[in-house]
Amino acid sequence: MSRLTLERNGIRYTADGDRPESLAIPMDFNGQQPNHFGVSKAHAQPLSVGDFIGDVRLGGSVNCEQIHVTPHCQGTHTECVGHISHERIAITDVLRGGFLLARLISVEPTRADASGDTLASDQHGADLIISRALLTQALCKYPGESDALVVRTLPNRTDKRTQQYIGESPAPYLSQAAAQTLVEAGILHVVVDIPSLDRAHDEGRLSAHRAFWGMPAGCQRANKAIRPHATITEMAWIPDTLEDGWYLLDIQIPAWVNDAAPSRPLLYRLLPTHTS
Repeated sequence: MSRLTLERNGIRYTADGDRPESLAIPMDFNGQQPNHFGVSKAHAQPLSVGDFIGDVRLGGSVNCEQIHVTPHCQGTHTECVGHISHERIAITDVLRGGFLLARLISVEPTRADASGDTLASDQHGADLIISRALLTQALCKYPGESDALVVRTLPNRTDKRTQQYIGESPAPYLSQAAAQTLVEAGILHVVVDIPSLDRAHDEGRLSAHRAFWGMPAGCQRANKAIRPHATITEMAWIPDTLEDGWYLLDIQIPAWVNDAAPSRPLLYRLLPTHTS
């Protein structure tokens, strides 16, 4: 059995390196999938070239499938500033791998008109948002610094794993002030169980994304981003069995030269052992 050890503020923590908890929604090409913006379903089909068929069930010698997927819309994915920049920046150039100290918090989104945050012209009072106040209160329960934050929205319905996000505002999202709160807290990697940090239809502002990456309004130049090394993971699934608190986070991605890639965030629970 492997043990991971971390010391923070004079307290030593350990985690079981053999028992991570995955926050990824499994991509089932033959079953139900979550979906954002009504894109075509992710699918796989056997490779067919001449007499070759990549399906043993159809007489092929091996299974070999072609995969069709839109990472931003069909499941758990991690994205970088290349998502909103003119320059083609790859997530693999930003996220190099390794363990991140993380906090897991749970928040219950509130109506935008009761949040106390300033609303943009495209936002409606009845929209559900994660506000500055909600994030501040949740972070205060686990004081300290961490590079990463995992945000679970309540109620935590299991249908998040297959939900079809359709309409102008089909899910909660972050206010611009809430995204700025993440910046002020030093969060470089945020993992959320919603399809986007921003409202589905926001007139192209992406104000929460821009605030998180430090990109001026309307700007599409990556060299103007103050935090181009930050990442956003969306559409995760955070089961109720994981308690709020401190973890190690490992965000696993394939080596895709693209602004986003399907991802598999892994959490390792940190438990205090003794005070030095």
